[in-house]
Amino acid sequence: MTRAVVFAYHNVGVRCLKALLAHGVDVALLFTHEDNPAEYIWFDSVAAVAADYGIPTITPDDPNTPELLQRIRDLKPDFLFSFYYRKMLSMDLLAIAPQGALNMHGSLLPKYRGRVPVNWAIIHGETETGATLHYMVEKPDAGDIVDQTAVPILPDDTAGDVFSKVTLAAESTLYRVLPALIAGNAPRIVQDLSQGRYFSGRKPEDGCIDWNWPAERIHNLVRAVAPPYPGAFTMVNGQLVRILRTQRVELNTDTMLTPQLELIDSRLIAHCAGGGSLQILALDIAGDSVVPAQLTNQLGPCPWRFV
Repeated sequence: MTRAVVFAYHNVGVRCLKALLAHGVDVALLFTHEDNPAEYIWFDSVAAVAADYGIPTITPDDPNTPELLQRIRDLKPDFLFSFYYRKMLSMDLLAIAPQGALNMHGSLLPKYRGRVPVNWAIIHGETETGATLHYMVEKPDAGDIVDQTAVPILPDDTAGDVFSKVTLAAESTLYRVLPALIAGNAPRIVQDLSQGRYFSGRKPEDGCIDWNWPAERIHNLVRAVAPPYPGAFTMVNGQLVRILRTQRVELNTDTMLTPQLELIDSRLIAHCAGGGSLQILALDIAGDSVVPAQLTNQLGPCPWRFV
């Protein structure tokens, strides 16, 4: 029986762990994370799945200690797998498994290497992304590709929508290629790293909207950070407003030098100084959802300025 030690978290971790089990892989040990009480936990628990299957589970701050490396060596795994695990694994750790250490990444490598690839792909207006299974090497997300599955990004998809698709793509990719991996005849495709680049993590403050941008760029930001992520935000008449859902609209209006928000036929319309307009479909003020008809009570008479 093929044996693996698995490092996993989040929905991709849940589905890929189940794919291993479906193929009869003996998961001898699972590394995962304690949920951060400061983080909104909207995703499923890998630890809960492991408990259902009686898989030993640990949550160390550092998976690379000499004691843990020896524990893994003693288990004699054939493979190591990392599925959305958040800590770097050392080269000493990666070298333990004779059949390789593999990671599932949420993009079509070599594009969007690094952090939060789904969010970055939407921000850049991509129409496609996916999941890639690749060998782990010293440089993150740079090892040989085993297989990948593409999914579409529709014009109004949010990051949550796309992440659900990528989760299924990850499960499908791993499930499809596991027999070849176990047999030792899976493909290895060298990445051309010049065809992509690394991206860093994002912070809530990166969701600040610049209304001097074109409408399409603002729309991409809004959907890239929409809930369950922290959301895009702006100041309107001195009040902090989160813009949670938008849609591109075509209006017979000239480009405005000063961006503003107004009601047009009961629709809440944002005019962008960089060109184009957006209909605001969902927003909140101080955490409370507000419908367009209520805005005059909250912000005074329209039109409203983004200040």
